[in-house]
Amino acid sequence: MRVGLLTGGGDVPGLNAAIRAVVKRGEGEHGHSIIGFRNGWKGVVDGDVQPLTRRDIRNVLPTGGTLLGTARYHPHASDGGLDAALATLEAERIEALICIGGDGTLNAASKVAEAGVKVVGIPKTIDNDVWATDASIGFDTAVSIATEAIDRIHTTAESHNRVMIVEVMGRHAGWIAVTSGIAGGAELVLAPEEPFDINRIEKFLKHRHRAHASFSIVVVAEGAVPAEGTTMHYETQVGKFGEIVAGAIGERLKVEIEQRTGFDTRVTVLGHTQRGGIPTAADRILASRFGVAAIDAVTEGTTNVMTAIRGEEVVLVPLSEVAGKVKFVPQNLLTVARALA
Repeated sequence: MRVGLLTGGGDVPGLNAAIRAVVKRGEGEHGHSIIGFRNGWKGVVDGDVQPLTRRDIRNVLPTGGTLLGTARYHPHASDGGLDAALATLEAERIEALICIGGDGTLNAASKVAEAGVKVVGIPKTIDNDVWATDASIGFDTAVSIATEAIDRIHTTAESHNRVMIVEVMGRHAGWIAVTSGIAGGAELVLAPEEPFDINRIEKFLKHRHRAHASFSIVVVAEGAVPAEGTTMHYETQVGKFGEIVAGAIGERLKVEIEQRTGFDTRVTVLGHTQRGGIPTAADRILASRFGVAAIDAVTEGTTNVMTAIRGEEVVLVPLSEVAGKVKFVPQNLLTVARALA
């Protein structure tokens, strides 16, 4: 078979491990030809192809980013995009397409599948908000990076008697904020799932600093917002592509906390450092398992599905059940973050 492969949306550590697994298993075990598309769905629309062989994937396992490149582009949302994508797949004689991406890429995959293309999705996003899977490629690395940053900030916060705000990624779901906040011992974790009350934060910080500590760590997801009816008014700042402006909520919290408490407050915005660099062992293993499962599914004729991890088992779930849904942080994990303040 001629099997297409693309990586779409934001890059994450572990993408190359998934590509490697698809190529090694697909070419070596099943005898398929793997045809890569550069820059995600844009490459499918433009016909920008790169045949992939075992030679192309040597030494890529520990490398971050994606050797195929990526882009935030969805063919169904562009005039003529879907027709152009279908034309390219027909011209390249692609019999099935493996799409590695987050919610946007997988939603586009479901639209292409509805048009008659055999598709298998692989979830990747540091936000960990893809529905139906316990984890997505890139999440473990992002949490490890954020936790290390919080560990390092603890020492300078304590040395200078400061409130230190650490802003992490997380538009709709606060998985990175909650898990790294728990692992790093943050005093406060602010996530999109639970709008915060700045008055309670003020009282908590004043009590903590008066009673038993001279510093505090606040971890905030970029998509966190104040609760309606509270005394802090803030609208999420977005860019021209709908992305949240990095540092906006962190800087606003800094001003609010300093004005309300008088405590010296500083902000560290981790931004794209969470998405870069060497993938953890956990992400390399997860990506490899997803890659093997995806190409095996194609070989067996099981398509229009997404690979998912549930417990220790990799399973296949219908793409139609995933598209358009967000996996939020469960209440029990939010409770743990609050309990350890």
